[in-house]
Amino acid sequence: MIWKFPTYEVGKKLDWDLLSNKFSWIAAMKGVLQDPIWHAEGDVYIHTQMVVNQLIALPAFSSLSEQDKHILVAAAIFHDIEKRSTTTKEIIEGKERIVSPKHAKKGEFTTRTILYKAIPTPFYIREQIAKLVRLHGLPIWAIDKDNPSKEVIYASLLVNTQHLALLAKADVLGRICIDQADMLLRVDLFAELCKESNCFGKPKAFTSNYGRYLYFNKVASSPDYIPFDDFKFDVIVMCALPGSGKDTYIKNNLQLPVLSLDDIRRMKKISSTDKKKNGQVIQLAKEKAKEYMRKRAPFIFNATNISVDMRRKWIGLFIDYGARVKIIYIEVNYKQLRIQNNNREHKVPEAVLDKMILKLEIPTCKEAHDIEYVIH
Repeated sequence: MIWKFPTYEVGKKLDWDLLSNKFSWIAAMKGVLQDPIWHAEGDVYIHTQMVVNQLIALPAFSSLSEQDKHILVAAAIFHDIEKRSTTTKEIIEGKERIVSPKHAKKGEFTTRTILYKAIPTPFYIREQIAKLVRLHGLPIWAIDKDNPSKEVIYASLLVNTQHLALLAKADVLGRICIDQADMLLRVDLFAELCKESNCFGKPKAFTSNYGRYLYFNKVASSPDYIPFDDFKFDVIVMCALPGSGKDTYIKNNLQLPVLSLDDIRRMKKISSTDKKKNGQVIQLAKEKAKEYMRKRAPFIFNATNISVDMRRKWIGLFIDYGARVKIIYIEVNYKQLRIQNNNREHKVPEAVLDKMILKLEIPTCKEAHDIEYVIH
């Protein structure tokens, strides 16, 4: 079954009055100023409409599948959603300019939350849309990066780079600015760079997951490098929102010792909100992990681990000891999450759970040697 963005039908015009009445986050685009140097067309609401219209008019758009059309239209509607919260004024070269720093990053989180809670969307489609929002500016800036090839290769593992190029082209065409021709050239260069790296419209192929991990985490590594697998043991890192069913999954599918932060907290009678004493929890967990690793004993590290920073600290420790690390991410739909959370012995307040959803960072292949998504 095809997932469709609400009210949009392929071949028909979007009803923007209906959309802005139906979704407060679309109405919130009205009146959000943009700098006239880069966006002389007007506010974010006007720009977003122009981007969608330009996207649909692109010849390459007409050849896409119906599902891909809905994905791209949704990404175009969402792409500047967080200019509403990030827009500010800044002095640039002695002149006051309107800027929206990190709106794409924040937009990814908001998009994911809306498509998880308010507009239920299949996991892989939702993540395509959220990552297109996050990366929509990359085609314009890729050639300015320290390692452009690595940037586009990583992007290809998150989104369809051909779709990303189409979105970026529509974003440029959907504005009035003096440097439009230069930006369109940059989008074309992005597409050529993807083709040179063999990742245009498809994910970059690696010889092994380990080689892929080294490419993104070691400065001198090549995407074609075939590393020798010399891991001493395995560590599985669980990642999920509270109530997703991590403990049940471990019990039913994994036969390994479990190192759980929650278990340590309960044993020591420490609240998860007690920041001072949670340092003690972390220290005890590290010591227990080192006990396993000194013995080269595989184990499961069980915690919510919903942010990249949380995961990075632990995974770095495990890899330093010679472990092969696999992340297992578990997700259930929002309705089921609330039911399961309410049925837990240690229930998380719904307001806290919703804040965690808004901060959720889905693990990517850059973070560990292997990754598995378990989506119910």
